[in-house]
Amino acid sequence: HVQLVESGGGSVQAGGSLTLSCVASGRPFRRGCMGWFRQTPGKEREGVAALYIGGSRTYVSDSVKARFTISKDNSKRTFYLQMNSLKSEDTAMYYCEVGLTGYGNKFCLPGFNYFGQGTQVTVS
Repeated sequence: HVQLVESGGGSVQAGGSLTLSCVASGRPFRRGCMGWFRQTPGKEREGVAALYIGGSRTYVSDSVKARFTISKDNSKRTFYLQMNSLKSEDTAMYYCEVGLTGYGNKFCLPGFNYFGQGTQVTVS
């Protein structure tokens, strides 16, 4: 199994920045997918960004493309989501995901997927 722990969430004013981190532990992996998604009560889960763990491919959704950046540090088994120019609509619980089945064109393929517990981002 893979364990994921997110951190870095918090409360910021609109226009501010946050960097979310996701640290993986447990079963080692060199390929697959890592992604970030967010969810607010009463709304469907929204994919935010994802990357291919074994290479350089990344995807960031159009809704945040100009403001969010996804990155990784394989040596630390840590993944990041840099969020700039935050807006009130970015308020959500943010989750990281590791998908060992693979990386699709945008997000992680379903199958062997692991999720963190989430970190709350509140923009006012």
